[in-house]
Amino acid sequence: MRLLHLEASGRPVLTNFHGKPIPPYAILSHRWGDSELLFEDLGSEAYKEKKDGVRKLKFCAKQAAEDNLQYFWIDTCCIDKWNNRERSRAINSMFRWYRNATRCYVFLSDVLVPTATDTYQCNEWEASFRASEWFTRGWTLQELIAPVSVEFFTREGWRLGNKASLEQLVHEITGIPLAALRDCPLDQFTTSERMTWANNRQTTEEEDSVYCLLGILDVAMPVSYREGRENALRRLYIEIEATSSAPSIIPFSQNDHFVGRESQLAELEAKLFGDKRTATTLAIIGPGGTGKSQLALELAYRTRQKNKNCLVFWIDANNVDSLDQSYASIAQKLDIPGWADEKVHVKQLVKRRLERERVRQCLLIFDNAEDISRGSSGLSVAREVNLADYLPQSDLCSVVLTATDINTAMRELAPDTAKRMLENYLDIPISASEQQQLEQQQLLQELSYLPLAIIQAAAYINTTGVTLQQYQLLLERQNEHTPGHSSKPSEDKEQERTTKNPVATTLFISIDEIQRSNTLAADYLFLTACVAQKDIPLDLLAANQPGERESAVNIISRYALITRRPADSALDVHRLVHRALREWLQQQKQLGQWTQYAITQLYRVFPDNDHQNRSKWRRLLPHAKHALSYSCAGLDGGDRSNLLWKYAMTLFSDGQYNEAEQLFVQVMETRKRVLGQEHPGTLTSVASLASTYRNQGRWKEAEELDVQVMETRKRVLGEEHPDTLASVANLASTYWNQGRWKEAEELDVQLDVQVMETSKRVLGEEHPDTLTSMANLASTYWNQGRWREAEELDVQVMETRKRVLGEEHPATLTSVANLASTYWNQGRWKEAEELDVQVMETRKRVLGEEHPDTLTSMNNLAFTLKSQSRDMEAFSLIEACFQLRKQVLGDEHPHTKSSLRALTQWQSSLIMNESNAKKLADTTIRSSA
Repeated sequence: MRLLHLEASGRPVLTNFHGKPIPPYAILSHRWGDSELLFEDLGSEAYKEKKDGVRKLKFCAKQAAEDNLQYFWIDTCCIDKWNNRERSRAINSMFRWYRNATRCYVFLSDVLVPTATDTYQCNEWEASFRASEWFTRGWTLQELIAPVSVEFFTREGWRLGNKASLEQLVHEITGIPLAALRDCPLDQFTTSERMTWANNRQTTEEEDSVYCLLGILDVAMPVSYREGRENALRRLYIEIEATSSAPSIIPFSQNDHFVGRESQLAELEAKLFGDKRTATTLAIIGPGGTGKSQLALELAYRTRQKNKNCLVFWIDANNVDSLDQSYASIAQKLDIPGWADEKVHVKQLVKRRLERERVRQCLLIFDNAEDISRGSSGLSVAREVNLADYLPQSDLCSVVLTATDINTAMRELAPDTAKRMLENYLDIPISASEQQQLEQQQLLQELSYLPLAIIQAAAYINTTGVTLQQYQLLLERQNEHTPGHSSKPSEDKEQERTTKNPVATTLFISIDEIQRSNTLAADYLFLTACVAQKDIPLDLLAANQPGERESAVNIISRYALITRRPADSALDVHRLVHRALREWLQQQKQLGQWTQYAITQLYRVFPDNDHQNRSKWRRLLPHAKHALSYSCAGLDGGDRSNLLWKYAMTLFSDGQYNEAEQLFVQVMETRKRVLGQEHPGTLTSVASLASTYRNQGRWKEAEELDVQVMETRKRVLGEEHPDTLASVANLASTYWNQGRWKEAEELDVQLDVQVMETSKRVLGEEHPDTLTSMANLASTYWNQGRWREAEELDVQVMETRKRVLGEEHPATLTSVANLASTYWNQGRWKEAEELDVQVMETRKRVLGEEHPDTLTSMNNLAFTLKSQSRDMEAFSLIEACFQLRKQVLGDEHPHTKSSLRALTQWQSSLIMNESNAKKLADTTIRSSA
């Protein structure tokens, strides 16, 4: 849980209390407006522009201070909504967070008072209070009931009373029993009674009218915003009834339109659960659009209905993050001790728990299992994942995988099944007349009995009101004007059954109609073709008014061309639709134009590489990669180059140095050509490329660029310019990494003192650049063995960074790690160990387990343990560090070789005294400031 507090300067600061005792805090209840402060806004001065959000934040901070509370919580800016796992966990924790708050302040933005006095007559504000929309919203229901202390304030911040003093009035407005308002245990009320409290309350998304009851009903279930209110309600009832049966997670409602496939279902059930059980792991394989996930979903529901004692868990295997999020949900559902601890490996917790099951069967369904090797969080470098690492080794655990067979042609449904599917998806029933039955048969033949094409055709017919015969004529005309598809492999390597692609044909028909009815909807559709197909943020869809965007998105949703993801403020496009859209744009010679537009929109929303934006940039990376991968003359301009720069910087921050290098070279060459070789922007790109070489252990190449940048900046900017001094520091760092101590020291001592004093005078003692210069001087003292002087500066930098940047900022963690290395060199190993563990665990959580900085922490902790003669612990850790460095950095990286040397020496002799340990070429690593 994150909490806010204000510094003396009035700047809001977030503190993460993961794994720590949570202090008393106040919490805000409010209705969202158009100018709310968001999590990513707090990392820069941009937050000041959000006037409504700033007003609420200041109000909450002021009230908390008056109640002697340092910390407070506001949903808009305390949850990183770009982080899917965090957002999911927050939704399930919300009721508890409100319940545990010391004070809850209700900010009624639509309640005004006629006078600015402390005392009001009831009739002066009661009418406005009764009419407040706060009482009509779904999510504010739990915010009224959960906290013990609820206080109501007007827009101006005047206190009207609290839940106790206004209970009769609140009871009359809401109909909630007085006992519930007086914090009577909610299990004293029936389920149906609690559900009536939400009657007549509205939510932006229809499913939220159900989800807002989860905490009140003490139910935990996954949210699935595309399911609709009725399906969400049905799942809620299942969860309520399931309190006496085995826990399960099926995030989607049973498909009322599901038809056929009975023989396949029977075969799956027999192999997994029958008397002559023949398999524990099965795969449902087929091309996109053939209903693999729907078949697996039907299997999940039938298994649960037939065997109440069977655990059934649906796992999104689309990527590593979604896998981990699914396992975290399972751990929470099973209430495994330690599931909420950020330091534990949830995957291992769940595996061990399921392997210990001796009575109950378990069914795990991994949906989209073929995609998990495509990388975590959209990072450009694929993180290979062995699915076996996620599978429990138990005879009672059955596993079903859905995956696309990219070498298999698109397969059609059986004619009878296709017929029932079309009838289920059409709003108007097909009559039994011979004519309509014939038209239906002809239409299905034209659609090749392919499920996705049938769904799109039905959506068009439902939306426009055309007849089956009219739609068939549209198909015939479209096929006449659509050239045959290329025999070359498609982008996703799926091959088509014939030159006729019914999914593309139905799409092209829908495009024609959408272009006629709503040009903005068509624009959105074309933009989706130029970015990655999944998790497309609505932020990319520009509109003059929010209502325009919502209307346009709803239109393309009605044509079954996208899938809404309201919880993520995003949408998905089926891979076959995505491919066909690109083909259509190529036919119209518009793919380059729309790719350029997508790049412009991406540059508009893509964040800088401040660590607080990490979740946001990780979700945008696959879209940037997709758009930037398109090569076309005329796409070399400003927005593309600027997006490349942002993309490269975020990859660098994520430790993806090889990928960042390729992009930095592109940016550097473009800037040289457009801006000139001595332009500050060009030199910055060269310096960044040099930093990438340093992090790859390519010291000579880094040195060559460092010298070039330093000399040019001296001539162009002057010897005392901050950028010039930074380039000198970079060169010194390169010398130091090559073991050229004397050359490094000659640059360092003079430079660091000069830079530090200049920074203090010009920027101030707490400016990040000043702190960096102090840290650099501390590193120079450290290299010279002047431990006490280094320690004094290390402590000062660490404490200031904690206060200014926050305890989990990467720069703060670097300063903690550097202090630990100073302790290590003084033989203060227990103190060093405490800091090493803290840094390693935090970096795992914030940066990821495979980030190079995390691996440096593992290395340092291993040496600290070795120095305390804890040989087996040290050996185990350095072995893990070596394997990860080999995977992430490569065999030839100096850090990989360092780990290998240590591993070899420790393996040959697990008993090594302190003096021998210090003879190793590399011991603890002092990080760059």
